[in-house]
Amino acid sequence: MLINRKQEVETLQGLLRRHPVVGLIGARQVGKSTLARILIERTKGPTSYFDLENPEDTARLSDPMIALRGLKGLVVIDEVHRQPNLFPILRVLVDRPQSAVRFLVLGSASPDLLRQSSETLAGRIFYHELGGFSLEEVGIENYNQRWLRGGFPRSYLARNQTESDEWRQGFIRTFLERDLPQFGITIRSATLRRFWAMLANYHGQIWNSSEFARSFGVADTTIRNYLDLMSAALVVRQLLPWYENLSKRQVKAPKIYIADSGLLHTLLGLRTLKDLENHPKVGASWEGFVLEQVIDHLGVSWEDCFFWATHGGAELDLLIVKGQRRIGFEIKRTTSPQITPSMRHALSDLHLQSLDVTHAGDYTFPLDKKIRAVSFRNLLKDIQPLS
Repeated sequence: MLINRKQEVETLQGLLRRHPVVGLIGARQVGKSTLARILIERTKGPTSYFDLENPEDTARLSDPMIALRGLKGLVVIDEVHRQPNLFPILRVLVDRPQSAVRFLVLGSASPDLLRQSSETLAGRIFYHELGGFSLEEVGIENYNQRWLRGGFPRSYLARNQTESDEWRQGFIRTFLERDLPQFGITIRSATLRRFWAMLANYHGQIWNSSEFARSFGVADTTIRNYLDLMSAALVVRQLLPWYENLSKRQVKAPKIYIADSGLLHTLLGLRTLKDLENHPKVGASWEGFVLEQVIDHLGVSWEDCFFWATHGGAELDLLIVKGQRRIGFEIKRTTSPQITPSMRHALSDLHLQSLDVTHAGDYTFPLDKKIRAVSFRNLLKDIQPLS
């Protein structure tokens, strides 16, 4: 099976027309290099490609100013986090009068990469995050496979479930033992593996640093550093809380999600759909999967997304704030969704324009004024993108 990533290619083409440097970031093995090569094939005019994992390309860039200053058109630099000293050179090159070059730099979102590039290329670089295969790309009819295996290309496209699970196990091991140390992270891989597995059991729950710190016998600040490292590497998501001046005590800690549903299932030891459906975390897994698909389909960034909860029990799974718009989403793994008092509180307290309850049934229908039930199978046609 071949997956057409046409929309991603078009997005990159648009960004490169508007920005001198575009950073394509994403977790390891998510398909950044493949997408860049497809973009090169579809680009008219001169193109150049440097892969900093290739010793020959690294040698070519030993003096980056000499190697890059004569190039025109599209220049792709893969694994740019291996040579962060390139960023000052890129600034000089794109600031030349009538510069005829555009740079696409690829890398995982390590803390150093984001910090150094934002400091050096402020106002010149725009980041685009590449996720796993979306429902638009694989087809809504294949949602069970996408949910179980996740969105990493090699995991989703594996010939069978055994090979998919083996690939994910290998990814986790390689990521911890090889990839993270390349970012200067010296924490033992066994410690981070245990931390990642513990996060999997907290998937969809509110972060409690004290509980994690007690389990690991370290300070709260240390355990928070672990979380931030995994989030920066784009394998863990922190959904931030929304709070405002209400006469209610509101939750102010983030919700934690394993970014890819397939990795979540491997960390939990779930190999088949039957294993997943019989597991206590099935509801949380479904929530994270649907939440990811809704955000992707709407075309918003995670910075625009929040959850809301009060200590009195009212909550909203997903709040999207885009300009003056506020829309809410509840995610239910049921075929007969109903309005709850929590939904009414969210609608009134947060001044929502609409609240959609995504469910596992077959039909989309109104539940009340501003509230409707949206079938997950109809998500792509019943929920309109915001951008």
